[in-house]
Amino acid sequence: MFVQLQSRGRRRRSWVLPQNAARVGLAVLIGLSTSLANTGEALADKRVKAAIVVDANNNNVLYSQSADTLRSPASLTKIMTLYVLFAYMRAGRFSADTPLKVSKHAAGQAPTKLYLKPGQTISVKDCIHALVTKSANDAAAVVAENIGGTEENFARIMTQTARNLGMKNTTYRNASGLPNNEQMTTARDQAILAMHIMRDYPEYYGVFETKYFEYKGRKYRNHNRLLFSYKGTNGIKTGYTRASGFNLTASVERGNKHLVGVVLGGASSASRNAAMESLFDRHWSKATTGKPKSTGLIASLLGGPTPPRPSRKPAVAVAVASAVQAPAAPQAPAPAPAPLPAVAKPAVAKPAMAQPRPIVQASLTSPNRLSAPEPARPMDDYHVQVGSYTSPADAQNRLGMVRQRAPELLDGHLPFTATFMKDNREWYRARFAGFSKSDARSTCEALKRMSLDCIALAAE
Repeated sequence: MFVQLQSRGRRRRSWVLPQNAARVGLAVLIGLSTSLANTGEALADKRVKAAIVVDANNNNVLYSQSADTLRSPASLTKIMTLYVLFAYMRAGRFSADTPLKVSKHAAGQAPTKLYLKPGQTISVKDCIHALVTKSANDAAAVVAENIGGTEENFARIMTQTARNLGMKNTTYRNASGLPNNEQMTTARDQAILAMHIMRDYPEYYGVFETKYFEYKGRKYRNHNRLLFSYKGTNGIKTGYTRASGFNLTASVERGNKHLVGVVLGGASSASRNAAMESLFDRHWSKATTGKPKSTGLIASLLGGPTPPRPSRKPAVAVAVASAVQAPAAPQAPAPAPAPLPAVAKPAVAKPAMAQPRPIVQASLTSPNRLSAPEPARPMDDYHVQVGSYTSPADAQNRLGMVRQRAPELLDGHLPFTATFMKDNREWYRARFAGFSKSDARSTCEALKRMSLDCIALAAE
């Protein structure tokens, strides 16, 4: 069944890992005209609280309804959980068959879940299918703890990844979407995430088309009913809590047209689905048939105003994890589900304590756009760059080689490639993330003493 993760490999558009996204210099601007936005609001669908429809071929917003209003994501959260997991899979940290250990905390999550037991293991591929179809909260916590050490730590990684993707109004507190007053998002941010996960990880995105999943003798049906009823639907995720209402992010392709939509706050699953289908039907005529933008960088493409914060206690100060605990590799690991750049497996290290810092909004400036004030530099928002290459595979190989040479210096710092254009050619910077300014400099000096070229620099 896991072969479905490879079904969209033909649509590879970029090699981008989570920490590079919004600010690597390749963002293409969309024309979000005032008249278009006003038209969307005038024809607001009363069945949902917020919505957005995007032409995935040219990144234009075709419809916007309260798209920047803060709302609870519910299980749309799991899209980001999978985005982070896919990054670790591509980097070689996990394969489809890597066993993940179930903790008491994970097993104790509220339904919907698989009813996993403390001490047992579940494979990465089963976790992925459980998140996509059953929307299993215990499986989400398993993924979080096996990557971040704790779910709280993983949520910090999720939030920083969201910032880097340009999701400037999204904050995560858990990996599942279970109720939390501080876990908030917007329809626009969820469109950004949907566009990124299908463009950044096309070799894995096909799993969102999975209609049924079998686990330990039980068969689960995907909660996304559009997969069964609306022509061309290829994903991606539903969500519901009492606070959020019924949410849905959907992707539909027909011929050379491709629309992505998000609806939040439906009164029922049926009315939510009907609203999404109606919005797609109303905007097919506006969809283009041109080739999709080659870049996977959607951050400034969908830029919108920063909404006012709701009247509740401010979010607690958190830190992006400065170290991530990698699970021990299985004794006989199976090959990864899709060809991955060669990356040496790192040594297992204990997670270090991250220093608290307040979450800040990303500053996304572009012509004819409102932008948030330039935030103070986060204390762990520095990178160590170890090379630049014209091939993504070469950049990944460099990351693996350097990490193999210096596991104690770099373990826990997420490797990624940041793209940039030079002389009409795409280049790939090989970097490690999650450093303070002083740590980045000291790490680089240590690498130089090992005859490994590097440079310490602030994240763009």
